[in-house]
Amino acid sequence: MSTMTFGRAINAGMRRAMENDPKVILMGEDIGKLGGVFRITEGLQKDFGEHRVLDTPLAESAIMGTAVGMAYRGYRPVVEIQFDGFIYPAFDQIVCQVAKLHYRTQGAVKMPITIRVPFGGGIGSPEHHSESPEAYFTHTSGLRVVSVSNPQDAYTMIQQAIACDDPVLYFEPKRRYHVKGEVDESIDLAASSMEDAQVVAEGDEVTLVTYGPLVPTARDAAIAASDEGISVEVIDLRSLAPIDFATIETSVRKTGRLVITHEAAQSGGLGAEIAASITERCFNYLEHAPVRVTGFDIPYPYSKLEFHHLPDLDRILDGVDRVMGRTNSLSGIER
Repeated sequence: MSTMTFGRAINAGMRRAMENDPKVILMGEDIGKLGGVFRITEGLQKDFGEHRVLDTPLAESAIMGTAVGMAYRGYRPVVEIQFDGFIYPAFDQIVCQVAKLHYRTQGAVKMPITIRVPFGGGIGSPEHHSESPEAYFTHTSGLRVVSVSNPQDAYTMIQQAIACDDPVLYFEPKRRYHVKGEVDESIDLAASSMEDAQVVAEGDEVTLVTYGPLVPTARDAAIAASDEGISVEVIDLRSLAPIDFATIETSVRKTGRLVITHEAAQSGGLGAEIAASITERCFNYLEHAPVRVTGFDIPYPYSKLEFHHLPDLDRILDGVDRVMGRTNSLSGIER
């Protein structure tokens, strides 16, 4: 076991993938000599050369188009989108080409492209640097979407994403890059699937579902709730498309209550899909309607206001209180 920061674990995972497969190529803006704006690719160009770690022009659509061509030729491109809000110039390439070429060619063409997206808020940056665009891509058939929350998953799942023959959007919570944790570098990648959700805290009264940057906050909420006599089970989705509904369903059948939290806006967010699907699957088991605790339906606010926008411990605990029937008050996101 090694102790690594979240960011270093991603770096180590990409290094291992590049060592194991010479067809793995990294592409992105300033990822070479600089090591990326968050230094996630630091040292990789020095060790693997400029032909495998490519500094690209400031043109996300061109980067994705190039990745498509390389995938056609048998490479496994790993593309870095510098900030979440910069992905939109590449949106057409991703949803119209990358997501559909395997289906369009009746399986003749594979698109083993990994798209790394630093996402979410909490770092004092404005819109286009602190967004949560994951729902746009979970809506698109042909794309796999994952979000990691800890160094071990960061190390393991980046390798699983690169090895996957399908295109994978790999969302990294940028405010967690410096969080440290233990990483087992000898882990068998085939022993687990990146599609599986994980129960990270066990409980029997409320199911709390989240992913990415809010997993540590959700675990803190479970501890705080236990001090008030409420037992909360926390599920880290890990995979956002496809969603491991079986794990959520098993938990909700036990607890009878569901809270979903994410940084993205409420309207059309992933929480709505989870709430609807679990209501269909577990209607007779639910003691209360599912509750969503999310960001507000506004453009991302200025840095002085962002912590009023992002779900925090108090807002999540309010959601827990509501499904427990302890309060009838409406939260700020319910209208």
